Amino acid sequence: MATVHDLPDLADAVLDVVDRVPAGRVVTYGDIGKVVGAGPRQVGQVMSQYGSLVSWWRVLRADGRPPQCNEDEALAHYREEGTPLAGAFLDRVDLRRARFPLTEV
Repeated sequence: MATVHDLPDLADAVLDVVDRVPAGRVVTYGDIGKVVGAGPRQVGQVMSQYGSLVSWWRVLRADGRPPQCNEDEALAHYREEGTPLAGAFLDRVDLRRARFPLTEV
């Protein structure tokens, strides 16, 4: 596993942004991309490789759904942190209420 000292510049920038998102709040891959000058897919690639170094569950798809393959674990984190949920089964984050404005970063 990579350490913080081994990260490529883009990964370091992405993880720095994720580290600043407080408990109970979330951002999207696109939100981070706008801040670091990358596309949402590039942010997703960084998160898939290095996301375990940060609170990965706080980074979502634009529709508020948790990261694929980790939905159950992410939902457990959201409930623990009091992140507002939405959907008929409370299976996605209510972005309107939970989105963290990265202008505060």
